[in-house]
Amino acid sequence: TGDDRNHDNPQLQSKEEKEKKGKPAKNSVNALSKRAQIFKLINEQTLDLATLRRRAWSGLCPAVRNDSWQLILGYQPANRERRGPTVAKRRNEYQDHCKKHYAIEESRYSTSEKKIMHQIRLDTPRTLPSVKLLQHKSIQLLLERILYIWSIRHPASGYVQGINDLVVPFLMVFLAAKVGVEPERLEESHLQEKHLSLVEADCFWCLSKLLDGIQDHYTAAQPGIQRMVFKLEELIHRLDKPLHGHLKKYDIRFFHFSYRWMNCLLMREVSLPLIIRVWDTYIAESDGFKVFHIYVCAAMLVKFSKDLRALEEFQDLIVFLQNLPTKDWTEKDIETLLAQAYVYKYQFEGAENHLH
Repeated sequence: TGDDRNHDNPQLQSKEEKEKKGKPAKNSVNALSKRAQIFKLINEQTLDLATLRRRAWSGLCPAVRNDSWQLILGYQPANRERRGPTVAKRRNEYQDHCKKHYAIEESRYSTSEKKIMHQIRLDTPRTLPSVKLLQHKSIQLLLERILYIWSIRHPASGYVQGINDLVVPFLMVFLAAKVGVEPERLEESHLQEKHLSLVEADCFWCLSKLLDGIQDHYTAAQPGIQRMVFKLEELIHRLDKPLHGHLKKYDIRFFHFSYRWMNCLLMREVSLPLIIRVWDTYIAESDGFKVFHIYVCAAMLVKFSKDLRALEEFQDLIVFLQNLPTKDWTEKDIETLLAQAYVYKYQFEGAENHLH
């Protein structure tokens, strides 16, 4: 293209571009150094989990993300020699669950099991429809099995809409690591059974670890989500009184728009590659999905405060809040949002009893 020719033609390059070309970008050097540090860290005989969390907080590169997520979540053990046998055992356990609960005639399902499966089959095609790979039959069945087995094993909550979205970052990260590409470069040719069966089991156990920390999001009346929505409103009341007053004036209730933010962890508001970056931080935080997420949502609202306060119709405000203008966001925008959320958390953590 013309743009490519301009880039390669020294006469058409700016002085700044020429200088950049002569030396490696500082960011890429830092990224290589960080990757090497994390690679060394996860290959120690016994993992220093606290250090890995600190390193992961500011973002992981694809080469170390798979293992880092699994180690922090506790799916892979800290002891390096035990990792292979432990993961192999867990994968076999998952296969046993599938044989016992899934690979049977559906006529043998109880009424409640049939109801769960019906809802899952409604939801799997709706899982991030913008990501074409997720519509492939093998992926649809993989999602169905993971969600069904999780639901059967967690009867207190069972399957709830929204859990389907939470499988996706694990699926994309783990499959990308297996085939050696970045998640956004995954394509149909990568969907090989030898990889998918292993990735499916890993996704199941990591999803289980994540949901263990937020299970009251999915029990009757979803008290965990209601609590988070309430905390978000309290935060905005203290961080941005004009915005809080504006939303109240036009009868915008926080539950109207932020239920989905809490239920799907912003996966419907931000592109998948950026969500994966957000999850680096959430997984690194001790209560990332339960506590830090609220501060991220608060930072998001404050970022768009001016736009929101310019709207003076209920419908316009709701449409904006349900379709945030994040389509062109880059990793830099997400880094800024996470940094602001960290400031808010640091600011309010000591006074968190006021947010309960």
